[in-house]
Amino acid sequence: MHLDPQNLTPAINRLKRAQGQLGAVIRMLEESRECKDVVTQLAAVSRALDKAGYSIIATGLEQSLRSEDPSLDKAELEKMFLSLA
Repeated sequence: MHLDPQNLTPAINRLKRAQGQLGAVIRMLEESRECKDVVTQLAAVSRALDKAGYSIIATGLEQSLRSEDPSLDKAELEKMFLSLA
């Protein structure tokens, strides 16, 4: 199933934010910043990626239900959710 980009605006915005946060992590490492600060920022990137992933899956599920597209079965949806766990 192909996702409609218009329905993914929140996920795209989260990913762009995560991209900026990841850039900050790299700069922090290059600047020899404190380990605690780097890990805190890295955890924020990880959470942002997870939230974007769940949002993408939810959008796909909603889109599939609206179109009554049987291409996504229960096992495939479960596999996608677990891949983010």
